[in-house]
Amino acid sequence: MPSLKVLRGMVTGLFLVSACAAAAIDDPGQMVRATADQVLAEVTERKVELEADASLIYPLVKSTVLPHFDFHEMAQSALGRFWRQANEAQREQVTNEFRELLVRTYASALLGYTGQKIEYLPIQAPAGQDRVTVPTRMSAANAPSIPINYRLRLNGDHWLVYDVVIDGVSLITNYRSQFAAEVRRGGIDGLISSLAGKNQRAGK
Repeated sequence: MPSLKVLRGMVTGLFLVSACAAAAIDDPGQMVRATADQVLAEVTERKVELEADASLIYPLVKSTVLPHFDFHEMAQSALGRFWRQANEAQREQVTNEFRELLVRTYASALLGYTGQKIEYLPIQAPAGQDRVTVPTRMSAANAPSIPINYRLRLNGDHWLVYDVVIDGVSLITNYRSQFAAEVRRGGIDGLISSLAGKNQRAGK
């Protein structure tokens, strides 16, 4: 599991791409930049309210994140070669539990946002590609900047996030090693049970 510090940095950027998928469809980098002010302004404005009642963060996360992340591809990539061994019901359960785990993790980390600054770097991708990486750097006072790269794919007319690379470490690769260990111990159902248990404990 990524550290809380890394997750906080990741969440700062993750929410930049989640509010207005209709904006700048042909330019994912501009879409990231255009939505930053809206999302982070709301978090900052409601910080006292959200800290007083942390449960209020979940509707914000679900309304902004879920429509703009490809959780199916993320779950499939995280499960790796074991995806082929899972039946349709198991695939759906893994996807649902993985989505809930990420939502809860991001929701918790988002409460730690303290005004970190985001620098947007040029996108190195030929026009017309349906998969791009949006590179950014996050910086805070008295701390080195952290590179955060967002991998997006074009699905119809919407850009969807399918991975995030923080300081050279892929979120999906990190979970893939954890999922593989769980599957080796208890099979696909064991992984589902483990994810469900984490989500239940986080919901208490």
